[in-house]
Amino acid sequence: MSDKLLVELVEHTAVVTINNPPANTWDLESLSVLKDRIEELNANPEVYSLVLTGSGDKFFSAGADLNMFADGDKGNAREISSLFGQAFEALSCFRGVSIAAMNGYAMGGGLECALACDIRIAEAQISIALPEAKVGLLPCAGGTQRLLSLAGEGWVKRMILCGERLTAEQAHKIGIIEEVVGRGEAKAAAMAMAQKAAQQSPSSVAACKSLIQESRTLLEKGLLRERELFIDLFDTADQSEGVSAFLEKRSPEWKNA
Repeated sequence: MSDKLLVELVEHTAVVTINNPPANTWDLESLSVLKDRIEELNANPEVYSLVLTGSGDKFFSAGADLNMFADGDKGNAREISSLFGQAFEALSCFRGVSIAAMNGYAMGGGLECALACDIRIAEAQISIALPEAKVGLLPCAGGTQRLLSLAGEGWVKRMILCGERLTAEQAHKIGIIEEVVGRGEAKAAAMAMAQKAAQQSPSSVAACKSLIQESRTLLEKGLLRERELFIDLFDTADQSEGVSAFLEKRSPEWKNA
């Protein structure tokens, strides 16, 4: 068991809490645990829905722990990106209804985790971003692909190519977030929605969800290509400079190489 990912069963809902303070970042341990826990929940017929939230009140998740990429090792990057893909694909394929209760900032892999859920409920004070290009990387866990299925291409390019950060209200208006609630209310709102899902036939929900997601053939190719290009970036000087600058708390000096 890992204390970086807490699971509590409340009637027919599994409450999963990302618990890696101070920013609830993802690392090899927590990603592996997420994949395993989802498999366990799928095998439990008493679990109809899943609510995913972050510990504390500042971060839902700030994404990947960039210390994992500090050595610039391409093999290491391949392992990590693959694990991100496995973990978030497992979340996306959870047989019941998955709801992200976004109680704090959702950045990079934190937002990608929320995008892997069926529904996103966010508190009004939070903001979201995919800032990977600022450190010489790219969103490798579904950011370029799942975001495009929710928001228009222009907004996706503004967020990823221009590094724009969106408020919860902006994200709601363009379809990334389904509901905005007050501070401290995301988990309760997600639990209320999960209770509605629990009134539906679990087998019907699973069948309907599989049909809704059946059109994702291009998405699967895109997710694979996303990880391939992420790994290719480890051949560039910009990747090393970007990660180093972030960890050293300074502005990067891009070489475009």
